[in-house]
Amino acid sequence: MATGTWVETERGLVYGPSGKQLDVYRPAGAPGPVPTVLLWHGIGPDERDVLEPLARTAAARGLLVLVPDWRSDPADGARAQLLESLAFARKEAGGLGGDGESFVLAGWSAGAPAALGVALRPEVADGRRPKAVVGVAGRYDLPAFTSGGVALADLAAGLDPAVPVHLVHGSRDTIVDAGHSRDLAEALRAAGREVTLRETGTDHAGVIMTEYDPAVNRCRPTTAEHAVRAGGLVAEVLAAAAG
Repeated sequence: MATGTWVETERGLVYGPSGKQLDVYRPAGAPGPVPTVLLWHGIGPDERDVLEPLARTAAARGLLVLVPDWRSDPADGARAQLLESLAFARKEAGGLGGDGESFVLAGWSAGAPAALGVALRPEVADGRRPKAVVGVAGRYDLPAFTSGGVALADLAAGLDPAVPVHLVHGSRDTIVDAGHSRDLAEALRAAGREVTLRETGTDHAGVIMTEYDPAVNRCRPTTAEHAVRAGGLVAEVLAAAAG
């Protein structure tokens, strides 16, 4: 579907027992089910709105994009919320115009290792893996909120994500250095796994088409050329991963 496709939104769907909400972005007038992406935001609490520019850009490429809120301060470190949103995507995507059986699991910043954790340790999600994982500006040497596993250590121990992993990182990222994605890509290649890495000339916020506003301690949309270009790249990667 063309990049200029009009995007429909559905906001504030409750996705599980936690009572957390998610937003839905989908291409208007799609003739049938479209590929689904579940997109997790970073460590900031309940920041699904931060991903709206990227979600809209991806939906305009013919994807159903689900963006849930989550927060890391519960006793389980957000595991239940993240996995609830995953179960919702599988169960409800069909009714929302997407494909719940074959979908891409993606995340930005802390959401990136959380997504990869499901592929590396699928037992946390009833043994089911996504079609592919897309990690945006993530670091993979810390425990994932979904699985508790450290991706680099899991790979060194012989765990296999068993699905393609696609990485995107801003080369000017001073919050999470691009070296973290390079290290993961190298580890995946060394283990004979399928991986791509795309770097783009932007920072941690720009890679999702935003800029950081210190006045509110939050990212907000931007039309800066480097961010628009980076968001287009991430949307392209999501669409390619969804097939």
